[in-house]
Amino acid sequence: MIRRLKPPAMDSPPHPLRIANFRAYWAARFAMTLAQNGMIIVIGWQTYTIARQTMSPAGAAAQLGLIGLLQFVPLFLSTPITGWVADRFDRRWIARCTVSLQVLCAFILAMATFEGWMTLPVLFSVAILLGLGRAFAGPAFSALAPNLVPREVLPTAIALSSISWQVGTIIGPAVGGFAYSFAPSAAYFLATGLFGIALVCMMLIGPVPRTTRISTAHPLRQIADGLAYVGQNKMILGTITLDLFAVFLAGTSALLPIYAHDILKVGPKGLSALAAAPAAGASITALFFSFRPLRTNVGPKMLGAVLVYGSATVLFGLSTWMPLSLAALAVAGSADMFSVYIRQSLIQLYTPDDKRGRVGAVSQLTISASNELGEAESGFLASALGPVGAVLVGGGGAIVVTILWTFLFPSIRNARTFDPPTTQQDAADIEMEAAR
Repeated sequence: MIRRLKPPAMDSPPHPLRIANFRAYWAARFAMTLAQNGMIIVIGWQTYTIARQTMSPAGAAAQLGLIGLLQFVPLFLSTPITGWVADRFDRRWIARCTVSLQVLCAFILAMATFEGWMTLPVLFSVAILLGLGRAFAGPAFSALAPNLVPREVLPTAIALSSISWQVGTIIGPAVGGFAYSFAPSAAYFLATGLFGIALVCMMLIGPVPRTTRISTAHPLRQIADGLAYVGQNKMILGTITLDLFAVFLAGTSALLPIYAHDILKVGPKGLSALAAAPAAGASITALFFSFRPLRTNVGPKMLGAVLVYGSATVLFGLSTWMPLSLAALAVAGSADMFSVYIRQSLIQLYTPDDKRGRVGAVSQLTISASNELGEAESGFLASALGPVGAVLVGGGGAIVVTILWTFLFPSIRNARTFDPPTTQQDAADIEMEAAR
């Protein structure tokens, strides 16, 4: 009998967390996101409480809307430039500079709170600087991740990167709220330390390969090409705009101080618990994905997650019982984590490396619009309709948007895996099949 020899086993690519550069990147992004979102909830609480000393609840709610608007405007104005910068220059140094700026902002807020000279103008001024720093940080960080790992493990790296960002986004407000409950300045000093950790981790990342496809076109032409790519790729356009409208309408973070102060009457510690509830839901979902990565029916599952997110928001708006409010926010956080995990993976995998900075800038603009501008919308709407009316309108709007997007973007509902079409003809075939 002739025994057939098995071919030698091919060395499998290393897990992303076994790669030193990616580990440093992951830790930096997690620490930075944790610090950013830890400050957001504290800035909101301080803005509302300072405003309530001289203003009515409606007037103070409008100040919450203004603080979100001031963070969004710098990002909106600089988005065309930030994406081009991330595609053109060393993404590591862009990230390092922006983290340094955020260290400075956190330290200013810490000292202002500790020494007792915190005012609304101080909060508004720092909000503008934070918005500018985040405008340049977002595209650089998101586009850097695929440069740190082999192509074979890129989906896993993207998932891990998305998890670090989303878990930091959800857990951050809880951490900031708990720190603030011990000492008002503690949250900002903690954020300063976390930003410092992020800066050290970014300095540990060594040289990384970059795409050789560097365009020689005029910068304005390159910016236009990036925007055109988003408009032409229906998968990217659909996923980006779904998040834009759903979270813009259904976001509740800006109104949590009002619920804690005037509706549930649970004070700063209750505010911390409300902020922690989405963190609990998101953490459970992230832990699940770390063991069981999603592989099938990714598009329909993302749409379903956004529907759950909107429904949970409506439930939170109707609740006047603290346990039910916490449960609704936990479900919303879990659904949001589910959606972001799928969306970010699809965007990164459907975008070539030489355009990731510009596409990332557009994605960040929509994320910021849904968060900071959404906070402004929530604050102004709460001023007009009351906080409960604002939450109900927002949650219902997110449900309606998701149903519309199911039909407007068939490529999303027909996406079965994260793998993009390999050719333009494949993409055309998918669109034709989806339209039938």
